[in-house]
Amino acid sequence: MKQPAYLSSGDRVALISTARKIDLRIFNSAVDVFKSWGLEIVPGKNLFAEEDQFAGSDALRLEDLQHALDDPTISAIICARGGYGTVRILDSIDWSKFLKLPKWVIGYSDVTFLHGQLQVLGIESLHASMPVNFSSNSKESLESLKSALFGERLNYAVQPHEFNKTGQAKGELIGGNLSILYSMNGSPSFPETAGRILFLEDLDEYLYHIDRMMISLKRAGHFKNLSGLIVGGMSDMNDNDVPFGKTAYEIIRDTLKDYSFPVCYGFPAGHIDDNRALIMGRKVELSIDAGGCRLSF
Repeated sequence: MKQPAYLSSGDRVALISTARKIDLRIFNSAVDVFKSWGLEIVPGKNLFAEEDQFAGSDALRLEDLQHALDDPTISAIICARGGYGTVRILDSIDWSKFLKLPKWVIGYSDVTFLHGQLQVLGIESLHASMPVNFSSNSKESLESLKSALFGERLNYAVQPHEFNKTGQAKGELIGGNLSILYSMNGSPSFPETAGRILFLEDLDEYLYHIDRMMISLKRAGHFKNLSGLIVGGMSDMNDNDVPFGKTAYEIIRDTLKDYSFPVCYGFPAGHIDDNRALIMGRKVELSIDAGGCRLSF
């Protein structure tokens, strides 16, 4: 994977939204945080556009993203929020200039569409918090984003979980939001999983949906040759009047029971306040034992 250049004081960061519309509070959160790091926020021309739930039409959201990808004075691109909408513009993006001068693309949730495409293209990106969450994020969450952007090495230690499957693994880190990965299955944006370490997280899904998505990815062969798997937040799950009978973690555990690769549960990333930055596409080391899980970049 090709690594974008790390940032330094004075660099410019584009703020756009490829999905839902945003308000001034989200913009101000981004300005405050990045200014404190010595960085300049450059808002997309159409940042405050609105069309139904979207941050403007597909054409306007694409225009902002394309300009940020192509502008050589922009060192990183942060998506203001997720929601839904990135997939509607994904196939219209021209990556040619970006591939010659890659820069960090930052976000999670619906931004998993961009992470998946970048993993296919061979460019690292940052699965990390977005301005919509900055006001509620843990200190560690924002510090990890800053560390990742400025080139400080990331090392995480996570408390043991009863479902952990011990072992060690090395491989490029891929993945993101389970629902988005499921929707990308079979498309040109779904990354190769063999020999890699897969990260999964999700929010506000019915438990039977989690089961269906995990079984579908299993049937497609995406777990067969994994080196390891990391499970982040599975937040605010829903159930029917007749209970499904398992938690999200239990569903994932049971789907993976026939595989021998190590699995870490309870990793602090996803739709949770303590959403630690992950460098997608980076070769990492995963170690899981009775003392917990360690992830080193």
